[in-house]
Amino acid sequence: MEKIINKPSWLKVRYSGNNNIKFVQDLIKSLSLHTVCQEANCPNIGECFSKRTATFMILGKYCTRNCTFCNVTKATPLKVDEMEPDNVAEAVKILNLEYVVITSVTRDDLEDGGASHFANVINKIRYNCPDVNIEVLIPDFKGNLDSLSKVVKANPNVINHNIETIPRLYKMVRPMASYKRSLEILKYVKIMDDNIITKSGIMLGLGEEKEEVIDALNDLNNVGCDLITIGQYLAPSEKHFPVKEYIKPEVFKDYEKLALEIGFKGVASGPFVRSSYNAKQMLKSVSF
Repeated sequence: MEKIINKPSWLKVRYSGNNNIKFVQDLIKSLSLHTVCQEANCPNIGECFSKRTATFMILGKYCTRNCTFCNVTKATPLKVDEMEPDNVAEAVKILNLEYVVITSVTRDDLEDGGASHFANVINKIRYNCPDVNIEVLIPDFKGNLDSLSKVVKANPNVINHNIETIPRLYKMVRPMASYKRSLEILKYVKIMDDNIITKSGIMLGLGEEKEEVIDALNDLNNVGCDLITIGQYLAPSEKHFPVKEYIKPEVFKDYEKLALEIGFKGVASGPFVRSSYNAKQMLKSVSF
């Protein structure tokens, strides 16, 4: 039986909420929307909701992949909600967001992986809120470049696709994904439109070695990835892939320095960092 490692003091969430949390929860429910904050059991949900922001998760709440690190439900997906682009745009408008992050479950059951739906959401937000900056955190679309092109042509400000971990751990952590394919997605975004900012993320604490993390950072830099997030993996339950190590805050700072030296234009590295955590501030701090 795997030995359970107790959480260290720096991973204890100390955050007192406010009335905005209920406001965001009620709004999401009234518009029949989903957020990755709720579905993935994100530790930053209280902080983000209290700031009247959220990462919207489109294409339903059931995923077709079986990643062992993720808390999103694996089940047969439901029919795509055609009103979802309007409802997401309405939520963005009500929340008066300057920056919005849109992600999704992986929909391998759809012909284009849901790329056209991503484009519809982007276009609807642009129509209703022309000044908002849009970041999309996309699946790999099985490597289908025609699908990727649909998202690129919708012209979001940032396209994010996470590699999540180092190649050696893929069979255990992301058995239906491909490290090489994820790198190709980021590479082809730049080939299709070099003006779009690319972003990726990696989790630590899954059993990776420092040299493997550095190799992954170099791989991302070599495909032109602009921004990188580095955070601590937290197992959602005992049924998920176990945490092998809790990385100290000072080690995250070392990785931040290394990533900047490698050539990334922006780095967010810390125990609570997630793909969309403080995304607006991260982008504002970087000059392109």
